[in-house]
Amino acid sequence: MTITDLIPALKGRGRRRAVDEVERLRENEIALLTNLHAAGDEIALLQQDLADARGKQAEAELIVVAQQADIDELTAERDVLAEEVTALKRRFGPELAAEANANAVTVPSWVRDTSDPADQATGPIDVRPLWAARDAGLLGPVTNPGRIGPDDDTQPIPAI
Repeated sequence: MTITDLIPALKGRGRRRAVDEVERLRENEIALLTNLHAAGDEIALLQQDLADARGKQAEAELIVVAQQADIDELTAERDVLAEEVTALKRRFGPELAAEANANAVTVPSWVRDTSDPADQATGPIDVRPLWAARDAGLLGPVTNPGRIGPDDDTQPIPAI
């Protein structure tokens, strides 16, 4: 029996063998290097995306500046045209009104074409107090909304 047989840690099957520790450290180093290279690739991709985003932002800012210049130019042009319209209204307003009055189309009410339903002539409106309508027999329950007065078809509608 040797001393290595008496001490189990010296037999070579122990958990703290230097060879095992070195191998574990090399595996960790390989994993860390793999992660480092993957992180470097991700950083390169993110830097590319950042450069693309900055380029597109610069293009968008140029478009915004151009559109703001167009808005300012159109606003100034609108203001000038509004002033011209106001001056022309002041100058020619009385003439336009006189011309419109001279060329106005006036048609007497009895000549108006009433064939269009929107242009139908209306009948006289019966305006009397409620007690007079009651005494004339015009009030009663409404069972036929298209008829004026009580629903007695034999009774004629009184003329005013």
